[in-house]
Amino acid sequence: MIKNYFKIAWRNILRHKGYSIINISGLSVGIAACLLIFVVLKYELSYNTFNKNYKSIYHLVTQQNQEDGINYNPGVSIPALKALRVDFPNIQFAALNSSYGSQVTVPGPDAGNAADDKKFIEPLGVLYLEPEMFDIFDATWLSGNKNVLSQPNMVVLDQATAIKYFGDWQKANGKSIKLDNQLNMRVAGVIANQPENSDMPMKVLISYITTKQLPDFVSADNWGSIGSNHQIFLKLPNNISQATFDKQLVAFTKKHVDNQERTLRTHFAQPLSELHFDKRVGNTLGDHLTSKATLRTLTFIAILIIIMASINFINLSTAQSVGRSKEVGIRKVLGSSRGQLIAQTIGETTLIVLFSVVIAAVVAKIALPYLKNIASVPDDISLFTPVTILFLAITMLVVILLSGIYPALVVSGFKPVLAIKNKITAASIGGIPLRRALVVAQFAIAQLLIIGTIVAVNQMNFVNEADLGFNKEAVMIIPGYADSVSLSKLQPFKQQLLQNPEVRSVSFSSDAPSSDNNWGTNFYYNNSNEELTFNTFLKYGDNDYFKTYGLQFLAGKGYDQSDTVRQAVVNETLIHKLGIQKPQDAIGKNIKLGGRGMWVPITGVVKDFKTNSLRDAVKPIIISSRKKFFSQVAVKINTKHLSKTAHDIQELWEATYPEYAYSGYFFDENIAKFYQQENQMALVYKIFAAIAIFISCLGLYGLVSFMAVQRTKEVGVRKVLGASVTSIVFLFSKEFMILIAISFVIAMPTAWYMMSEWLQNFAYRISLGAGVFVLAIASSLLIAWLTVGYKAVRAALVNPVKSLRSE
Repeated sequence: MIKNYFKIAWRNILRHKGYSIINISGLSVGIAACLLIFVVLKYELSYNTFNKNYKSIYHLVTQQNQEDGINYNPGVSIPALKALRVDFPNIQFAALNSSYGSQVTVPGPDAGNAADDKKFIEPLGVLYLEPEMFDIFDATWLSGNKNVLSQPNMVVLDQATAIKYFGDWQKANGKSIKLDNQLNMRVAGVIANQPENSDMPMKVLISYITTKQLPDFVSADNWGSIGSNHQIFLKLPNNISQATFDKQLVAFTKKHVDNQERTLRTHFAQPLSELHFDKRVGNTLGDHLTSKATLRTLTFIAILIIIMASINFINLSTAQSVGRSKEVGIRKVLGSSRGQLIAQTIGETTLIVLFSVVIAAVVAKIALPYLKNIASVPDDISLFTPVTILFLAITMLVVILLSGIYPALVVSGFKPVLAIKNKITAASIGGIPLRRALVVAQFAIAQLLIIGTIVAVNQMNFVNEADLGFNKEAVMIIPGYADSVSLSKLQPFKQQLLQNPEVRSVSFSSDAPSSDNNWGTNFYYNNSNEELTFNTFLKYGDNDYFKTYGLQFLAGKGYDQSDTVRQAVVNETLIHKLGIQKPQDAIGKNIKLGGRGMWVPITGVVKDFKTNSLRDAVKPIIISSRKKFFSQVAVKINTKHLSKTAHDIQELWEATYPEYAYSGYFFDENIAKFYQQENQMALVYKIFAAIAIFISCLGLYGLVSFMAVQRTKEVGVRKVLGASVTSIVFLFSKEFMILIAISFVIAMPTAWYMMSEWLQNFAYRISLGAGVFVLAIASSLLIAWLTVGYKAVRAALVNPVKSLRSE
């Protein structure tokens, strides 16, 4: 019996090739899209779950409640570690210090020749770890053990890094490496590579005690200083809940931290399961964060796409059922039960969906290498795993049920007498109202994605073209190091750069005007000993900093050349928070950084510039000169010979600093990285809006094709009576135009709410004006009209003699 069902199903697929192709195409594209989204979701949600103590691991976070808002810092003060171990002896704690962009030098055979050394820039994964970290996080030791990290100047490498440095990880033990040309260390162990879905990338692991040798080491009794690179992780025992520990942390903070009125500091435990998704805290040790709202959006889009593809199937199946009424009537007369007819219809659906799943798997496999363009996934991510195969099976079952149940009930419900007499019509089976509702639902989904695409693209265009308050074009930034030898070469290197006629300006600084840096401090103003109610953020640069980056002065001028803080420049936001309305009134006023700084005069006020990304409001900024923090050089160059000049700068750098690896980049490229996820989301909307339009047009084309066949004689009669081609096209398209207008009314409020929420991620954003929605409805109507119009025109041009002869 089942074999017979599938044989008849196969014959029906071949008999109605056009409708079958439409159904299979729509389902294939929809299922392929859902499969790729599922791969992304599975990868992102798997972060850190490979640790066996995953549910018991927490990250300690510092919360600072200030009068101007709440700030979250992933770091804690240095002495907190010792105090935590004393106050909570039954809880395991471990500390780390992270380092980004460090250089690792592997000595060459000639110890006196720096050019012989192998140099590697490690953007992340360089961590100063306590041995106790391996009581919390999992690692497989290929050589050595955690105890090697109890001694200073010891380093443990992961297998891939050891191979990169020494060619063979088994030869790494006992070898020497140098970090940032400052610390000489001995390789004392090798661990297996960590999974890529980890927010704790363990690549170069240095003993924590070695931090005492760093030039910027903070005293172990300084509770006032908090750096985001010093972090503490812990593992809670089974008898202590997170809520209980958070309450205990409140008492702990009150005991050890002198909370002044302007700042109330607290701590809380952040579950490891939230580390990858909590953008309040940010600054994970890994390469990116992912918002759970983004994952929910992707899930929502996948569901909508599957629903759209199923709607196509339902619409075409119910429309086709009219043509099969005589077959159903004969089957019923010959004794077929309703259950058998339902089983036959479900069998046909299963066969089509099975073909669709196979094609979808092929399409997804072809598209997989491009998945990294819309999500932060590794290049070698797997498509076919036991979990994804199970997902495909469940998706197949869901689509069969969504697409097959209603058409099966319709077909099996035909009355034999009417069916044999061929008197079953679309109106008599009640299919028209349902098909109208489904078309409305389908185009509501499509317009939702179209509006999302328009908003996302407009916002990202706004971001990319916004006035940042500085010049980001043709500025090459070369990260360097602030050791004494490097600092001594700054001025000679600058003079050599300026001899190049293509170089317009050169500046040394701690960081660029817009960066991830959020170095803040308390400060005092106008010779008053009263501490202000907000922090300021610091940038250090030489006296050419303003010229190189094109910062605009509203009053005063830059400071004189100096190796230490002797003068300062502030931004508009800072003077406004001080209650100063006119920039000129700030010139000559004195400020003091921290409690131990010296009073220095304000020499200038610059126009506000975007200190971080456009997601954040402009911060109050103080810019001054302090040579010991000059860790990068910015070179403003002419654009005429950009690539040649960049190459010349690289050669000069390598000749001046042979002990360092060159890692220069252009400033505008770095700013673009701020918005990688938002640009990816804009691309997601574009792709899935195109898929939604494609599926919608397939459905419309199929329905209009069916209508044209059903109304062949009517069209012939109308033409004989003088109807024009235009009026016949209007006859076919008017209903769909009305349905699309209704779908827009449904989609508009949902789209407005969703995109308004998305835009809240930006401090600077576009407004959701009427133009966005007008463009969306106009696009939908045009696309639908072109789809319907093509088939309608062909039907209208048929010779009426042929139309009237047809049955």
